[in-house]
Amino acid sequence: MISEERARTFAHEWVDSWNSHDLERIMSHYAEDFQMTSPFIVKLMNDPTGTIKGKENVRAYWAKALKRIPDLHFELIEVLSSVASITIYYHAVLGKRAAEVLFFNENGKVTRGIAHYHI
Repeated sequence: MISEERARTFAHEWVDSWNSHDLERIMSHYAEDFQMTSPFIVKLMNDPTGTIKGKENVRAYWAKALKRIPDLHFELIEVLSSVASITIYYHAVLGKRAAEVLFFNENGKVTRGIAHYHI
């Protein structure tokens, strides 16, 4: 079980890393076998699966996204915890709200992320 304190600490660090635009700091949260699913992957990468596998492939995608959105800023709304995952609910880009479900391995690194956006 991921404690409320651990979930909140991770969520604040996660938001702060994205707001820093420091790709290395962002990537420090993720395992080498990380995979990300997002509707933005469909749009930006023209990939109908919406999923990118492998930390280096996700790094390339996020580098491209950070260049396209230089004023990216997230604001934490809430964080929810479960057994081996958390959900981070936040204000994202373009005034949209988002929720990311992040699954952790035994080393505390994120192995899978699924992004959801308010339409």
